Amino acid sequence: MTMTDLSNRPTLGLTDPELLQNAGDFPGQGRLAVRDPATGALIAQVAMSDAGGARAAVDAAQNAFPGWATMLPQDRAAILHRWHTLIMAAKEDLSRLMVAEQGKPLSEARGEIDYAASFVQFYAEEALRPNIEGVTSHLPDAEMELWREPVGVAALVTPWNFPSAMITRKAAAALAAGCTVVIHPSAETPLSALALAELARRAGFPDGTVNTVIGDAATIVGEWTADARVRALSFTGSTEIGRLLYRQSADTVKRLVLELGGHAPFIVFEDADLDRAVAEAIKAKFATSGQDCLGANRFYIQRPVYQEFCERFARATEALRLGKGMDDPDIGPLIHERAVEKQALQVNDALTKGAKLLTGGAIDPALGPLFFRPTVLADVTDDAAIMSEETFGPVAPLTPFDDEAEVIGRANATEYGLVAYVHSLDPRRIYRLTRALQFGMVAVNRTKVTGAPIPFGGVKQSGMGREGARQGLEAFTDIKYVCRDWG
Repeated sequence: MTMTDLSNRPTLGLTDPELLQNAGDFPGQGRLAVRDPATGALIAQVAMSDAGGARAAVDAAQNAFPGWATMLPQDRAAILHRWHTLIMAAKEDLSRLMVAEQGKPLSEARGEIDYAASFVQFYAEEALRPNIEGVTSHLPDAEMELWREPVGVAALVTPWNFPSAMITRKAAAALAAGCTVVIHPSAETPLSALALAELARRAGFPDGTVNTVIGDAATIVGEWTADARVRALSFTGSTEIGRLLYRQSADTVKRLVLELGGHAPFIVFEDADLDRAVAEAIKAKFATSGQDCLGANRFYIQRPVYQEFCERFARATEALRLGKGMDDPDIGPLIHERAVEKQALQVNDALTKGAKLLTGGAIDPALGPLFFRPTVLADVTDDAAIMSEETFGPVAPLTPFDDEAEVIGRANATEYGLVAYVHSLDPRRIYRLTRALQFGMVAVNRTKVTGAPIPFGGVKQSGMGREGARQGLEAFTDIKYVCRDWG
């Protein structure tokens, strides 16, 4: 199949074929080929915008901003509610699009659409909350108020691993606050973004309120960081790119929300419920084929239960089904060859430094070049690359520890600080660990912690700001202080 031949492209079984968008919204040049990571089949070719298209999107957003910002909150909320309804009605089509371009198992894709829609519903309701706060005056005859006002045009830059939820988590908050948005999705997963944009159009967002721009990230996002009309930038992706955007946004002093890399420790104490710890470890490591910033990256197991945990975790890992996303396996393909290469490099490095391979460790040639077998390494030393670098794949390194102070020190010895997982049944130990671990979120005896009502984010070089909850909306607002004397 050639890069331009769409005659035999997959139909994907969509009930609404218009959700498979092949054209960009703004002028540009060239076409982006979107391929199924499971098979390499060409799914679509998407028109790419250039720097001119990026500027045109900001023009449209800037022109739409006054009308959207002054619209009655209940009217903005009604449009967001319609968007939520349309997303849920298109859940199966959106899930199939996601599997086709991203590769994750179908049940995980369906779960992500539920997750994505929950942010739209949550912020539709938050749009109705009062945004004026009184202040007790310290001046005679003065009345004081704090108003929250939308910052203006917000640029949203989203990753490929959660191609729907990362858009709605950002866009719904910004739109509820009264901002207009320009969205740049990952080049690996533009179809999910374009489908959400089509549903936003049907929901009745005014022209220019929601703008999706496909193209080269450096070109598109570079235009936005340099444009003073873009008042806020929300980015989810690697710490390396986050640092770059931080520097690029300095000259225009943008409001920044950065959700960056993670290197989560998974800590199991000898008093933990081992059945639960193993089951939760599987979830924490292998969801989204390990391609998750919340994924457990380092497993610290207290020595008295270390051997048993290693054996049970390895058996559970071997039982996972690897396969194509549409077949709804436990683990799908990785996103591209660079991801596979990273797994192989980290596994080989750990083995060279004394680790033991318990299972996995290579691609599955029968399935294809992007299918890396779920892997467990034991006795991994702290100088192995996998213990300091984000893996973003299905490789789990296990290492023993002896006492609480030791594991706290080892867990905190990272530039990252997104999430940590702790398994223990001792309430005093749980309290000490949750206080001592230098992470923005701590999950105790469970894996699932995220959702629309909670402020998601990390510390250190895992980012700044929060997404979700009331805090996620506030990131797209400025505070205006009004001091009034009636005369």
